[in-house]
Amino acid sequence: MIFWLIAIAVTAITCAALLYAGRGRPVNASPGESADTTNHFRQLLAGIDTDLAAGKISADEALGAKGELAREMIRAKAEAKPAAAGFGRTALVSGAALVAAVALGVYALLGSPNLPAQPLASRADVAAQNMDLGDAISRIEARLAQDPNDIRGWTVLAPALVQIGRFADGANAYGRVIALSQPTAQLLTDQAEALLLAADGAGSSEAMALLRQAADLDAADPQPRLYLAAELTRTADYAEAARYWQSAIDLATGAEPWLPAARQGLAVAQNDGVDTTAADQAKMIGGMVKSLSTRLYDEGGTVEEWTQLVRSYIVLGDLPNAQKAYDASVAAYPAAFDRGELDTLALRAGLKLNGDAQ
Repeated sequence: MIFWLIAIAVTAITCAALLYAGRGRPVNASPGESADTTNHFRQLLAGIDTDLAAGKISADEALGAKGELAREMIRAKAEAKPAAAGFGRTALVSGAALVAAVALGVYALLGSPNLPAQPLASRADVAAQNMDLGDAISRIEARLAQDPNDIRGWTVLAPALVQIGRFADGANAYGRVIALSQPTAQLLTDQAEALLLAADGAGSSEAMALLRQAADLDAADPQPRLYLAAELTRTADYAEAARYWQSAIDLATGAEPWLPAARQGLAVAQNDGVDTTAADQAKMIGGMVKSLSTRLYDEGGTVEEWTQLVRSYIVLGDLPNAQKAYDASVAAYPAAFDRGELDTLALRAGLKLNGDAQ
């Protein structure tokens, strides 16, 4: 009841303000002022005739001046007219009453004035900000169950599923995105990566087919070529592995964090899986890791560089330093969506999120 009293009062005040604003007001203009304006233009016209008679101006110039003077007279008369009174009072009152009736009627039908005030913490937008990744995924999945053709929902869901370790579900989600849109090299590579992660080192023929398709779609993308080279090396198909290692290296600019590993992979593939310089390479890798680590801790770097550092420590079996580097990368990139590949790599290796705080 209190709500309706307040609503009616506010509506009445608004209608009163509209009535006052719409009330007609005369413009301050007197007949004397109008007569003075007319005499002024008559004097100017007489001056033009005098100049014409004296030969100061030509007949064409006099005609042009009179035309301009006529236009000035028309403008002056238009400005001197009283301002329009606007809508009639009856029309304005009827319109204001109609607006008030419609507004109150619609709210009575659709609104909920009797509901208690909703606490800030229970509102949907605030709840979304406080929602963890698992809850967000559950809500997206529930919405997609009702609308399975929502491509935006699948696009958000796919990397999130991979991030929490639901690799098979993530691969299926990427498949839905591809089915609802056009396959791109990146989408195909992302789906293949999820399939390889789900296989847990056992390999996936479906993933290999997707990677080959991605490599064919984008001749300038080294990512599918690196995955293909690594998998072909694992399955001892060294000739084709070397071809893909070399094609990825050819696409590099020289500053890529994966370039040293690719060159090492190429050397292994070219020697039929035998690393003839394992000791020298291990020493070289150790020096590179130390150099990269020093720079990142002192100056910071990209999330890709942090990923390379964590991966290098994992490959070397130095999990304490891998955990330390992972903690530093999380501090540098607190948004989880910036660290998709890094989180997947770290969690698979047994590292802990925010391990230094545990």
